[in-house]
Amino acid sequence: MNAAQSSSTIRPHTGPLAWLAAVLVAMAVLAMPGRAFAHAALVATDPADGTVLTQSPAQFSLTFSEPVSPLVLRLVRPDGSQLALTSFRLKDQTVEIDNPETLKSGTHVLSWRVVSVDGHPVAGSALFSIGAPSAAPVAGEAVDWTLRAAIWAARLLLYAGLFLGVGGAFALAWLAEDRRCGQRFVAAALLLGLVGAPLSLGLQGLDGLGAPLARFAAPTVWKTALETSYVWTVLIGLIALGLALLSLAGPSGLRKLSASAALLGVGGALAASGHASAAEPQWLTRPLVFLHGAAIAFWAGSLAPLGLALRREPAEAKVFLRRFSRAILPVVIVLAASGIVLAIIQVEWPAALIDTSYGRLLLLKLALLLFLFTLAAVNRWTLTAPAEAGDTEVQRRLVRSIGIEVAIVLAIFGVAAGWRFTPPPRALAIAAAQPVSIHIHTLKAMADLSITPGHAGEVAASMVIMTGDFGPLDAKEVTLVLSKPDSGIEPIKRRATKPGDGTWRVDNLLIPIPGRWNARLDILVSDFDLVKVEAPIEIRGE
Repeated sequence: MNAAQSSSTIRPHTGPLAWLAAVLVAMAVLAMPGRAFAHAALVATDPADGTVLTQSPAQFSLTFSEPVSPLVLRLVRPDGSQLALTSFRLKDQTVEIDNPETLKSGTHVLSWRVVSVDGHPVAGSALFSIGAPSAAPVAGEAVDWTLRAAIWAARLLLYAGLFLGVGGAFALAWLAEDRRCGQRFVAAALLLGLVGAPLSLGLQGLDGLGAPLARFAAPTVWKTALETSYVWTVLIGLIALGLALLSLAGPSGLRKLSASAALLGVGGALAASGHASAAEPQWLTRPLVFLHGAAIAFWAGSLAPLGLALRREPAEAKVFLRRFSRAILPVVIVLAASGIVLAIIQVEWPAALIDTSYGRLLLLKLALLLFLFTLAAVNRWTLTAPAEAGDTEVQRRLVRSIGIEVAIVLAIFGVAAGWRFTPPPRALAIAAAQPVSIHIHTLKAMADLSITPGHAGEVAASMVIMTGDFGPLDAKEVTLVLSKPDSGIEPIKRRATKPGDGTWRVDNLLIPIPGRWNARLDILVSDFDLVKVEAPIEIRGE
């Protein structure tokens, strides 16, 4: 960066009204929306995945780790035909779905796509069979790379408007003596943001529905988009972009007030939705995202106007350079500190930097930041002072260096836009910790078996035992038997204990590999009556 020590300071000329408005904007944007969570994870389905039923169920249910909003619910029949499931109810974290027809024999796929409270769509499928299993119909969806490219490009346009446009408007209002240098660049960036904001909202709706780009103008797409938390990001972002445009044309006092409120709006837009703002604890992550976004806008937005001023009006640009040098040091400290804390919260463990797509993108971003910080340090301690002194050759070198910084910043924006498609390790860990459950129902007995966490490794199993007609079953002994013949694993038998809460438990159970296991419960009803119930259960990889 271009930074130099100077005794000059930035003096506000708008009085207490500007600061009061800024504080009110900050409080408002931090308060919306009131709740946010991680990606929703599926906890249980009814019928359970892999269950074989004797008759068609009257309804289905999906239980998640947090409240969700259904986007698309469908049933894929054994012949591959699809049935849209439009009648459903939300009860806390469970989606209850009515089955409108009597299902025929064979394997069916219950396919779902919901949106979690952090604004991101989550999808999946569960298989169950009527009578006997058949060849499973195809229910998977291919990745629409055209749509993903459009989402990435729209997000990049929005970033350009918020960071380069709003940040540039703030720099022109508070740091520059001559607002004409860089004003066209800032206005162009703001217009890009005004285009990117509604585009990204509509594309959010398309992604949520799994619809192609051709349906962009469909009312359902926009209705879906407006029901996600991302609408707050777009709304606050549009307000910030409008205030920044106002600051380019208004009188001095209004210009500074509008630019200040716009800069706060950048932080508020980012804090309203997204991976980082959805992480816990909310009291820490939302303010950190707010500060991180505002700091990025200040730094990135100042670069192009400062470079253009040094190239076109080097004499007048000295004041701009001194003010920027004075202000940038605390801004960079806030930027780095908030970024480090957010990265630690999102990544959680160092190995995730290599093992996950999110971590690899973070490493790429850190590499670009290292290059940027190195270039900034060189500029500060070798170029800024001679440039302020009027050395024209150093001024030209400084302009070229600022151009490189802008290019690096754009590359960082591109990497950050890629996070839209990569859940953070924190969210992956939450999903991995969720249990897997199955319901086994026979004429003599029924059982609900839950294995926590639902992935390979050391787990705990919990079982609720009842009679076939839902009555109490006072079993003398229960044994859990897990087997995986296709992998050459012989039955693993563990006797369950009854801790006194009505359930049977098996603790410290080791499941060596993921995949579809056969789970059997040997229920000793009396000395002469042993009931066995079994069903497949899907164990995830770690």
